[in-house]
Amino acid sequence: MTARGCGHGGETAWQPLIKNLEERMRAAKVVSSGFIVGAGFLLCSAAFADNCTGYDALVTTNANTLDLGNGMTLTVFQSESILISGDSIYNLATGQCSGTALSTPDGKVRSSGHCARHDKDNDLQSIEWSQAAGAGKGMWKSTGGTGKFADKTDSGWFQGVRSDGKLSVTKWGGNCK
Repeated sequence: MTARGCGHGGETAWQPLIKNLEERMRAAKVVSSGFIVGAGFLLCSAAFADNCTGYDALVTTNANTLDLGNGMTLTVFQSESILISGDSIYNLATGQCSGTALSTPDGKVRSSGHCARHDKDNDLQSIEWSQAAGAGKGMWKSTGGTGKFADKTDSGWFQGVRSDGKLSVTKWGGNCK
C-alpha cells in the first residue's frame, strides 16, 4: 500500500496460497499497499520535524485473502518485525505486526493494524498504524508500553522502500519525545 502525506506504511509482501497468478498479483498489491509495517508507524505532524528515524524489516508469516465479491478483497496478515534506528530508543526492538488491507474494485488499498515489540531489556512498545487508500505514506502512533516505553506519545510516518513478496522494508520517521 502506498499513502500520501504523513505516515508509516509502505509495502509489505507475502505469498498467500492463491489458486492462480492473477489472484497472487492482486494479493501482493494489497499487502504492498497497506502493511509495511510496518508494519508500522503513524501520525505525521507538519508542526514537528522528525527527531527519530529508521527502518522496519518485516517478514510476512501469515496472510489470508478473502474475496468479498464485486471486485473487493480483504487480506488479514501477520509479520515478524525488527526496527533499526540510529537515533531512537526503538533500535533493535523486535516483535509482531498484524493488520488488514481492504482492496476496492478501483485497485486502491487501505490498511491498518498494530505492532507489539520488545527491546533488549524486555520492555514492550506498541503502536497502531494506518495507510489511506492510494496514499504513498502511512501514519503511526504509540499506544502503550512498559518500562522506557510507558506513557510514550510518539507518532510519525512510514513509507515502503522495498518488498519481494515475503520480506518488506519500510522507512519511518517521526516525533519521538
